[in-house]
Amino acid sequence: MKDKVVIVTGGSSGMGKAMAARFAADGAKVVITGRTLEKLEAAKEEIETFPGQVLGIPMDVRQPDDVQRMVQETVAAFGRIDYLVNNAAGNFLCAAEDLSINGWNSVINIVLNGTFYCSSAVGKYWIAEGIRGSIVNMVATYAWDAGPGVIHSASAKAGVLAMTRTLAVEWGHKYGIRVNAIAPGMIERTGGAAKLVASAEAGERMLKSVPLGRLGTPEEIAGLAAFLFSKEADYMNGTCMTMDGGSSLHQYFI
Repeated sequence: MKDKVVIVTGGSSGMGKAMAARFAADGAKVVITGRTLEKLEAAKEEIETFPGQVLGIPMDVRQPDDVQRMVQETVAAFGRIDYLVNNAAGNFLCAAEDLSINGWNSVINIVLNGTFYCSSAVGKYWIAEGIRGSIVNMVATYAWDAGPGVIHSASAKAGVLAMTRTLAVEWGHKYGIRVNAIAPGMIERTGGAAKLVASAEAGERMLKSVPLGRLGTPEEIAGLAAFLFSKEADYMNGTCMTMDGGSSLHQYFI
């Protein structure tokens, strides 16, 4: 990824920051986005390997104007865009019957709409410039499976998975743009892991459902993302790769 330019939405913490750090370590120029400038600046200092390598852009993926500005600022700073990771997300546990309209819209707007806004803006740039770019979308196994308390997130992630496959077909055929997805399991040191565990007992049960007997790490997700952007994965398109220690297979036997 030396001298490539990659955008990571939600890149100031968790898996987003781990992916940005991996790309920076591999020589890429990295743009991280988020809603808090202070967090972006702290992440930049942590992951940058040479001055000017990382650019933090405060923005809200729910706002198309913010997304378009982010694309313009990235091109102005680094001259081009090669890769996009749609990682920005919002989630919380809530029974379907208790979920408010605002709660539903909040997650749908961040996960589903935000992924489309970013993919559309970057994709149009690639099409205009003749760049064969690549996108990685972050989904979840409950996008095709199920889970209690996540109807908003599951619905949004299912939409992102459908978007991944549709864009892979449309843009792959016309423009050589690849679009793939990653479905992480429970990953340590991330906000999502904490929000989706209702209690210590629930956390223990979830851990027991993982055949490998441990949580995943953000660095493992980052390694998979780096692979999907690599030449070795150049024939992968429309794929969703699960990295959950086997928990989505084993849960039915617990």
